[in-house]
Amino acid sequence: MAFSGWPEEALDFYDGLAADNTKAYWTEHKAVYDEKILRPMAELTEELAAEFGEPKIFRPYRDVRFSADKSPYKTEAGAMLGSAYIRLSAAGLAAGNGMFHLAADQLARYRDAVADDRNGAEIAAIVASFPGDDISMIAHDKLKSAPRGYPADHARVELLRYKGLAAYKEWPVERWLSTPAAAGRIREFLATTKPLTDWLDAHVGQSELPPGRR
Repeated sequence: MAFSGWPEEALDFYDGLAADNTKAYWTEHKAVYDEKILRPMAELTEELAAEFGEPKIFRPYRDVRFSADKSPYKTEAGAMLGSAYIRLSAAGLAAGNGMFHLAADQLARYRDAVADDRNGAEIAAIVASFPGDDISMIAHDKLKSAPRGYPADHARVELLRYKGLAAYKEWPVERWLSTPAAAGRIREFLATTKPLTDWLDAHVGQSELPPGRR
């Protein structure tokens, strides 16, 4: 079936799960999750996969092994689409695109490229082209000052401080969320942020380190 949006029942499901994060609630409402949340997410990612990359929907269960919070279920639905992340929750829709976490070898290449006059000017222009009140830049961590070996007054010190680089946007709940127009919002965001991922692919690339050393 073609993607038609997430109905109000999807948001109600997550409101209820936030209030009662138990196996009993999950079991009683699992049909709602499957039909009103999981199925639309699969339809959306399959619809956009040819343009933006392989889809992967995350499991709804939390990893509680090292967490003080033992709530068993995530209060949001998440999926990857190539380099992009899509999230649905009771608060609305969100998407990110880029490299949120850089392994050590990626971070070294990223900083070299940012510091380079030509490549650094290119990524600075790309980031500056995003509307600041609409798309924000995020990373799993950001230094408080310039990284070691770079001057504190470097022209692109703000970018050098990032330990990852991704564009991020949120949409609060509106009527279009329950219509096919939701796919258009995601498509527009991913198209807008594609220059960022193109630059990262060209100058950072994938990590070459073994998983245990990243």
